[in-house]
Amino acid sequence: MASHNNVTVTLEDALSNVDLLEELPLPDQQPCIEATAVSLTYRANFDTNFEDRTAYVTGIAKYIEEATVHSELNKLLEEGESYAVTLYTWRSCSRAMPQIKSNNQPNRKQIYETFVDVLRPEVTKLVNFMYFQQRAIDVFCRDVKRLCHAEKKKDFVSEAYLLTLGRLINMFAVLDALKNVKASIKNDYAAYRRAAQFLKVMADPQALRESQEVVLFLANNDKITRTLKENLEKIQGYEELLVDIVNLCVDLFEQRQYVMPAEKHMLIKVIGFGLYLIDTKENNIYKMDQKKRINLTKIDRIFKQLEVVPLYGDIQIPVFTYIKKSANYESHKSFWNPDMSSAAQYNLLEHLQPIRDSHMRYISELARHSNKEVTTAQKDTGRTEDENRVLYEIALRGLRLLSRWTSLVTELFSWKLFHPAETRDIKAQEAEEYERATRYNYTSQEKFALIEVIAMIKGLQVLMNRMESVFCEAILRTVYAEMQDFVQVTLREPLRVATKKKKTLVVSIIRAVRETCADWLRGVEPNDPALKGEKDPKNGFSFEVPRRTVGPSSTQLYMMRTMLESLTADKGGTGRKTLRKELESIFTVEPLEKFHKKTYFFTCMLNFSETLQACCDLSQLWYREFFLEMTMGERIQFPIEMSMPWILTDHILETKEPSMMEYILYPLDLYSDSAQYALSTFKKQFLYDEIEAEVNLCFDQLVYKLSEQIFAYYKALAASILLDKRFRTECQNFGIHILYPPPNKYETILRQRHLQLLGRSIDLNRLISQRIRTSLQRSLDLAIARFESSDFTSIVELDQLVEVNRLTHSLLSKFLTLSEFDAMLREANHNVMAPYGRITLHVFWELYYDFIPNFCYNGSTERYVRTKLSFIDPPSRDKPPTAAPSYLFGSKALNSAYSRVNSLYTTFVGIPHIRCMVKLLEYQGIAVIMEELLKIVKGLLQNTILQYTKVLIDVMPRKCKLPKYEYGTKGVVAYYSAHLQDIAQYPDLKVNLFRNFQEVGNTIIFFRLIEQSLAVEEVCDLLHASPFQNIIPKPHVKPGEKLEVKLKRLEAGFAPLHVVPVIEKLGSQEQLADTREGDLLTRERLCCGLSMFEVVLSRIRSFLDDPVWSGEEPINGVINIDECTEFHRLWSAIQFVYCLPLKENNFTPEESYGEGLNWAGCTLITLLNQQRRFDALDFSYHILKINKVDNVNEDINGIPVGRLVDRIRKYQILNGQIFAVLRKYLKAGEGENPPVEQIRCYKPPIHQSVMEGM
Repeated sequence: MASHNNVTVTLEDALSNVDLLEELPLPDQQPCIEATAVSLTYRANFDTNFEDRTAYVTGIAKYIEEATVHSELNKLLEEGESYAVTLYTWRSCSRAMPQIKSNNQPNRKQIYETFVDVLRPEVTKLVNFMYFQQRAIDVFCRDVKRLCHAEKKKDFVSEAYLLTLGRLINMFAVLDALKNVKASIKNDYAAYRRAAQFLKVMADPQALRESQEVVLFLANNDKITRTLKENLEKIQGYEELLVDIVNLCVDLFEQRQYVMPAEKHMLIKVIGFGLYLIDTKENNIYKMDQKKRINLTKIDRIFKQLEVVPLYGDIQIPVFTYIKKSANYESHKSFWNPDMSSAAQYNLLEHLQPIRDSHMRYISELARHSNKEVTTAQKDTGRTEDENRVLYEIALRGLRLLSRWTSLVTELFSWKLFHPAETRDIKAQEAEEYERATRYNYTSQEKFALIEVIAMIKGLQVLMNRMESVFCEAILRTVYAEMQDFVQVTLREPLRVATKKKKTLVVSIIRAVRETCADWLRGVEPNDPALKGEKDPKNGFSFEVPRRTVGPSSTQLYMMRTMLESLTADKGGTGRKTLRKELESIFTVEPLEKFHKKTYFFTCMLNFSETLQACCDLSQLWYREFFLEMTMGERIQFPIEMSMPWILTDHILETKEPSMMEYILYPLDLYSDSAQYALSTFKKQFLYDEIEAEVNLCFDQLVYKLSEQIFAYYKALAASILLDKRFRTECQNFGIHILYPPPNKYETILRQRHLQLLGRSIDLNRLISQRIRTSLQRSLDLAIARFESSDFTSIVELDQLVEVNRLTHSLLSKFLTLSEFDAMLREANHNVMAPYGRITLHVFWELYYDFIPNFCYNGSTERYVRTKLSFIDPPSRDKPPTAAPSYLFGSKALNSAYSRVNSLYTTFVGIPHIRCMVKLLEYQGIAVIMEELLKIVKGLLQNTILQYTKVLIDVMPRKCKLPKYEYGTKGVVAYYSAHLQDIAQYPDLKVNLFRNFQEVGNTIIFFRLIEQSLAVEEVCDLLHASPFQNIIPKPHVKPGEKLEVKLKRLEAGFAPLHVVPVIEKLGSQEQLADTREGDLLTRERLCCGLSMFEVVLSRIRSFLDDPVWSGEEPINGVINIDECTEFHRLWSAIQFVYCLPLKENNFTPEESYGEGLNWAGCTLITLLNQQRRFDALDFSYHILKINKVDNVNEDINGIPVGRLVDRIRKYQILNGQIFAVLRKYLKAGEGENPPVEQIRCYKPPIHQSVMEGM
């Protein structure tokens, strides 16, 4: 210990050991919704097959001899099982052989040689099988003859021996049935024989004779059973032994003295086949029933419980078939009442609730002991005998429950295979036999019940496997304690009485049992007075029975049970001698009988792992060799749509039943069972390869469908959350209910990170993550593609789709590892490296080719609507891409709801659209759009509009005065109509110039709306960021409180959230630099005193560099009053023109151009500093002023003055509003750098006479 304590570990070694901890796999907390995960199977087989029988020389000699026979029969059973595997898994080779078209075919010999070489090993097995069945029949008949000999007819025959003979009977029935149904064996052997004869490899007479025997053997159906029956009929009294076997099977079945499903079905087959063997003309089973030697009524009741039982693999047999083939059936047909249409035993729905109840009770009890035994393993003392006995009983009850449920599933499957779906079903009419037996043969309720039962079987198997070590220890200790207590304590009294009564045979048997099984303390048997038939001393006789964790050997257990059975067996009515009556006269045999029945389960319990696996084996639900044989080579293998594991799995996926979703992985374990059976029992690699290939396909389908479902579910959930609540309420008022997706248990599936399937560990979470990542990417790409195939109004739908996908990503990110949503959006937008993406390009495309020229603005509603007078056709667009509802808003109902909502935004463009655009494009995209739009404005102002302006300035009269008030409204209107007639009649004025001004005005308004929307977004960002930047709003102060104190208290409370000081204390320099930069960028927003619209106006002002905009210098050096050389005078003329009322059915300027016309003119006037001159000298305003004085309301030269004045008044108000907005932005810009004030001094006016005198 000292040296151990002095061991030192270097720091380097310690750190390396700590690093190794990162590679240590730790069990996660994923829910267990899969079957037993076994990548490596280990089984220890302690069954010696009586090889150690000579070690028990103290046993009764004849039972040791019986063990020898037993061993031989067991070897026959193993060999018979191997031939059963060969027959069942036989696939036709002759169909794959190239056809010989003529005798002169050049490669004929090569084909035959290859075929013979390939098939020779299998043909050898067939020949050996023929000899085996002959040898097996001979051995069986030899034993039957020996047991039916006159000298041994009255001797006791053990239950185990009779059961082994029953297994042999079952083997004969199975082998004969397999030989009958496998037509491919006959075809292959015939082809092999032809090829061998052609190649002359069967030249010697012995080979030819052997070949002929094989042909006859294969050609004759029921050859084995007929030969067996013929040989048995030659044995006198064989029926007595078979009656004993049948009665034993009936008793075991009624008392449920079986554990594994195969044992149960074997009992039924032995009963039916045994009656067939017994029933002859000489031995009438119906007369035996009358003589009470067998009970056919009881057997009929059993057959009605199980009408169809699995024979081998997917081959099933109605048990009444054996009865119908018997010799005396026709004359006693009325005795039997086989009603195969009732199928009460196979109605799984009736058994489902009792199964649920028993499952719940058992797992509750199991969980209690599991928590006690596994999770609280810190106790120093071991378990008591009572605790071990309770665990033993729990394990046995669990095995029997699993066996009962597995039997129910396999029996239902066999019954369905035997009763395919009715051909009246339209789908089943065109389906093949196996498809009608599987795919169309189960109702939805039956599939759900089947899934639930399979899940309970596999789930309970997992729980019992977890406690395997606890169970195995408890089983060993309990079996040992039970045996030793019985041998050393319970048998003392019978031994004492038998010795005293001088029952020599009984004493020898009891002593043989004790000597065979007793494990005396210290290896020495105590000097027990019971051995001499004496009573115990007055002070008592005590001895200690040892306790060990070890069980008896198979031979030891067999010897003990056989010898006990010879004492307790009640064979009354059979004529065989027993010791029971002799024993009952001297002591009670019930304890011995009770112990004997209890020990029946010891063999299964001692092989707990193998028994548990056998009780949960559902491999039969996949195998379909019989039905493949029925296709006569048309199918190599059935598709997954006919495979039972996939049918159940797909049913959950198709129905989307929430209660079944956690069971979705359990049906897949049927593949693991089948693969295990293919490798361990069938030992056929090709079967495993087929299973593996189907698993790969099914699992791919599962991941694909499951990913699609999960994605659609969470997409629908996100869309439901984001759907407008008022819209949902209005729909409900009209009786339209838009429901939220029902809760589903996808979370449990998404947490599966190491699913075990065929020994492989699969990260289901990662696979689903990959597919959902792809679906999200495709969904975003589809959203952008839909936007690219629509006009600008669909940007609202794009924003909704992006937000729905964002919320979907957020919901799924709780369980899946997904890329960042912004990165996925950039990838879909093709904006990873490019300065602008698909959305930006399409926005600009729509703005330039459709929105700016074809929409007109209304300031009252702050909306653009499509103009009624369009001079440019909308651009051609691609057809919107089609996709599943899950890639839009999740479901058809939600797609329809959102389509209704979005239809409200398709007739106009307003603030909602601009906000969506701002949110999607962000600063970079907005900058690109604004820069390109400014280029368009520049092109219009410096090219088209400038040229028209120069032309119209020349067309304008050189002077156009403001007429005096004395002329009245009539004179003024007539004056302006005459002077501006050339302008009004200019052909391109309304067609081109107005449209160009409209485009400029629409663009300017668009810039302003962008700034307003940006300001809203930035204010929200600043409000969210304010707690992290130490920006605290001024709190409400109650009377008596001080503002400074309250502010300091708030600052102290929010101080831990202030990012920059925290990073200064705890972060690195790089982190600090990034934090400060981020803080600065957050604070310096456009809404914080900066104006983007002001910059736009400044840029537009820079475009107005041509002298024509400002006009000629005034003659008086101050202002042009009557001269028409400045832009505001031209705009006054233009305004007069569009103020003129139009006739009916003509489009007004408001309908054609909207307020964009006014915004363009007013903006140019403002930027040219001509607003005051425009307000003072405008022609239309002058008419309005004069009309206010004379109130004339009549037509002047066809111009209705009242309507004209009304239009002028409206435009004056609109212009005033526009000028006010523009002045606000321009004055805000001039506030920082006010221009130099220019002051001009004017001399007092001088009279003309004074001027002349001077």
